[in-house]
Amino acid sequence: MPDAVAVVTGYLRGALAAAGEQVPVVSRVPNPRPARFLRVRRVGGLRQTAVSDRPRLDFHAWAETEAAAADLAELVRALVAVIPGVRGGVTVYTAREMGGPQWLPDDVSGSPRYAFAAEIHMRGRLLGK
Repeated sequence: MPDAVAVVTGYLRGALAAAGEQVPVVSRVPNPRPARFLRVRRVGGLRQTAVSDRPRLDFHAWAETEAAAADLAELVRALVAVIPGVRGGVTVYTAREMGGPQWLPDDVSGSPRYAFAAEIHMRGRLLGK
């Protein structure tokens, strides 16, 4: 199965840049931490068939203010909704929201953060094919 985080972060980097938003999109919290960034990580999900996967991903949007974090989360939420297609050579069939945006200030820094979860159905390939 493809690395869902790599597929989705690659897609979001391009989609955010196309929307005029220069936001780091990462799988781990950077050190040093920028004031504004998006972290995507896989938190579960199941293989759908022998050649498709349904990873569940968490999206965490940090920003300078609560309003800016909410705006970034909403923009990313909209971009995730339209991810179906071929992304980085991987076919993405559907995206389904699993948990809407929630206010979730960073436990360590107290920085403003919003988070939501989505399930992305994507195609893999059979071993040896």
